[in-house]
Amino acid sequence: MNPMINVDGKITPMEEATIPVMDRGFLYGDSVYEVFRTYRGVPVFMADHFERLENSAALISMAITQDREELISEIKRTVQATGAHREDDIYVRYQITRGEGPVDLYPNPELKTRYVIIVSTLPARNPEFYSRGMDMAVPSIRRNPVNALDPNIKGGNYLNNILAITQARQLGADDCIILSPEGLVTEAANSNAWFVIGGQLVTPASGNLKGLTKKHIHRALQEFGLESRETDIHADELYDATECFVTSATRDVMPCASLRLEDGTVLKFPEGGGKITRQVEKVFLAYLDSYAAAHAGDALI
Repeated sequence: MNPMINVDGKITPMEEATIPVMDRGFLYGDSVYEVFRTYRGVPVFMADHFERLENSAALISMAITQDREELISEIKRTVQATGAHREDDIYVRYQITRGEGPVDLYPNPELKTRYVIIVSTLPARNPEFYSRGMDMAVPSIRRNPVNALDPNIKGGNYLNNILAITQARQLGADDCIILSPEGLVTEAANSNAWFVIGGQLVTPASGNLKGLTKKHIHRALQEFGLESRETDIHADELYDATECFVTSATRDVMPCASLRLEDGTVLKFPEGGGKITRQVEKVFLAYLDSYAAAHAGDALI
């Protein structure tokens, strides 16, 4: 397939796509976005992604001037322009910027929002991240306080996360586990984090984006009769963690092989994921199979 980008209805190859310099998404990161993948041609959890996009926009007082039907139609048109086949794993990112305006922090309510749709193959992950697992580190960079920037705004400004993962890479890790100013675990750079602590499968309850893969993993596990909990996890509790993995729309379930804590202690986890991690991966894959079969009519190709 040929990666394509759609900017306000104009579809071009990725290297030819442009936006005006005066767009607020470029100037200020004044935008919201979502990413989903396809599975057997079916967009995974697309309705959930649109609901979250609209919630992000509401949280920043952005009135999206394109309706959902128009955006879905443009996504389908862009996917078709790539020449992709139903068996291809497709990556779709659609971003809504507040539009063009003067160099002024205050956003004029009359601005018309702009959409940018990126369609490409699913990002290739290092196979070792699944066979062995990622190495994680807790950086000194803290998550923005919730009352300063709500983590449920999935917006275009990622400097907080960029600084955190940059520091983790400098420590020799692949990704980071970010703490809140109070020392609570929030999330990884752009995925939700899960731990097995005291034999219980837990994931942080606050300070993180309400992940849709996380939401459906909870649902899949419940249907399978397995327990998972969202709860506050203090950094001190991580010393007792025996398994760790992350989840996202483009990663599914990715195991972690180690975690470097802030004091330099390095926790080691089973390579390729422990018993519970592997079980979650298996249950979620079966859930995706059922989801794709039930939503075959929503296929983009």
